[in-house]
Amino acid sequence: MTQLYLASTSPARKQILHDIGLSATVVVPDVDEEQATEDMVDNSEAAAVALHLAKLKAHSVLSPAIDGLVIGGDSVFEFEGAHYGKPHEPEVAIARWRMMRGKTGTLHSGLYVIDHTGGEVRGGTGVVASAEISFSPTITDEEIAAYVASGEPLKVAGAFTLDGLAAAFIDRVVGDPYAVIGMSARALRTLIMELGHEYHSLWT
Repeated sequence: MTQLYLASTSPARKQILHDIGLSATVVVPDVDEEQATEDMVDNSEAAAVALHLAKLKAHSVLSPAIDGLVIGGDSVFEFEGAHYGKPHEPEVAIARWRMMRGKTGTLHSGLYVIDHTGGEVRGGTGVVASAEISFSPTITDEEIAAYVASGEPLKVAGAFTLDGLAAAFIDRVVGDPYAVIGMSARALRTLIMELGHEYHSLWT
């Protein structure tokens, strides 16, 4: 069976692979996301940034020892003309939630797959899956403070997750729900097939 490698430390992406019957070896990518985003002066749209970072992550883990399909992923949240990655700091996350409350944004999930079977690059392809997320207007400041204190939003794009505590604060999702969680299962199947591999043959 063809080996899968996940160039991401995201627990959500690893869990998605498990849930859809795939198993991947996690390889920590070496990418300065903030610098890579700043370098995109020619095309800084949120979707383009998400795909660019996913591609960089996938390429960053390549070595002769990697024999299989390498999956890179990254997410960027677009809101009112700006795009946001991980907030990192509690005060940043609180400010974002107060800003997002009662409004709608778009989560862009970039996915890039490299065929590195035999220990060399045989091809690569990527795509962005997106979904609109509408946040409840009834979220209180106390709920925001409690949510941020949980630590969940600090390390995720947009400062929220669909598969965790924030699920109760989201009124509606229009688009691919797996893209919001971290990686589109539909898009992954498409990319694997584009590279000439049978998707179902990778089920564990």
